[in-house]
Amino acid sequence: MSENVWVVRASAADVFAVLGDGSSYAGWVVGAARVRSVDDGFPAVGTSLHHSVGVWPFLLNDVTTVEEFEPDHRLVIKVRAWPAGAGRVEFVATARPDGCLLVMREQAVEGPANVLPGAAIDPVLHWRNTETLRRLAYLAESRAALHQTDGVGTPTN
Repeated sequence: MSENVWVVRASAADVFAVLGDGSSYAGWVVGAARVRSVDDGFPAVGTSLHHSVGVWPFLLNDVTTVEEFEPDHRLVIKVRAWPAGAGRVEFVATARPDGCLLVMREQAVEGPANVLPGAAIDPVLHWRNTETLRRLAYLAESRAALHQTDGVGTPTN
């Protein structure tokens, strides 16, 4: 299992606003090329987003499905990218005075990637997920900056 940790200078609510916006998926997930559609109600348990991975003209259409969801705290998704297989990805946000601590865990659960030794796949996942968290944090922090107020509801920027 690969585990990455990132300090996000935004609230868990800002992070989960990005995670819950299925249309933003290709903007922060490394390898995702486009979002084809998002189920109504996403990110409720059982809903999916339909995406493509790869680079043109080598795109594979696949799906990511929500397995568990606790608003502003935890999201578990099953990501598919056949023929490589499927993985389970967990995001957990913990509030901090300066924003939140975001933990991302990913583990292969189906297909060829599931039979590779962790020592072979974890370094690749760690590198990819570091960039994924950097992008996710950027979007959440940008969102937070747009919504900052002076304490009386007046935007400060």
